[in-house]
Amino acid sequence: MKEIVLALLAGLIVGILFKFMKLPLPAPPVFSAVVGVFGVYFGGLVAEWISKIIQH
Repeated sequence: MKEIVLALLAGLIVGILFKFMKLPLPAPPVFSAVVGVFGVYFGGLVAEWISKIIQH
């Protein structure tokens, strides 16, 4: 949980700094892109889970 809070805090700081420096945000501009990133991550977790099942 600590990692999640620290990641959120770091993201907020970066977002604020980028806005103050009038730079484009270093993140996908639409929610569907963010969901896609989560999909890739969870896909990797599922593949790891399936691989453990197959090896046993």
